[in-house]
Amino acid sequence: MEMQSLRQHVVNLLTGKGAHADFETAIKDLPAAARGQRPKGAEHSPWEVLEHLRIAQSDILEFSVNPDHVSPEWPSGYWPKFQAPETDAEWDQSVEEFRRDLKRMCALVSSEDTDLFAKIPHGDGQTILREALLVADHNAYHIGELVLLRRLLGAWH
Repeated sequence: MEMQSLRQHVVNLLTGKGAHADFETAIKDLPAAARGQRPKGAEHSPWEVLEHLRIAQSDILEFSVNPDHVSPEWPSGYWPKFQAPETDAEWDQSVEEFRRDLKRMCALVSSEDTDLFAKIPHGDGQTILREALLVADHNAYHIGELVLLRRLLGAWH
């Protein structure tokens, strides 16, 4: 497979251009009142899932590019402390940070300066390709969870 084609396939996977809802679809028009609600039987609210997505994606990205990055404590550091955002601005900031880091990961994968197969020097065998696929896989799982939470809350389109 040509390298540019591989890069484009990975970016498409990261941005959800495939078989399921993407991030933008999953969060579009979610009522503020539903953001902190946990449906019966669910462990997390949409806010908790959004924050988990943001934190995990940021951690993976920063690990990929920053040898001085320190990951959050597992597992508590990957989830917010509260069930709901305190303000609409807090929700909006989390969404924007998720979008920003997703763009950064896509740019890293797309760059011809990035050797997708080289081991990350400060890792223990990881490559940028592996980390990008990890982000795509993790995001897809939790974006699906957001859709399910919205359906259970009666807040799906």
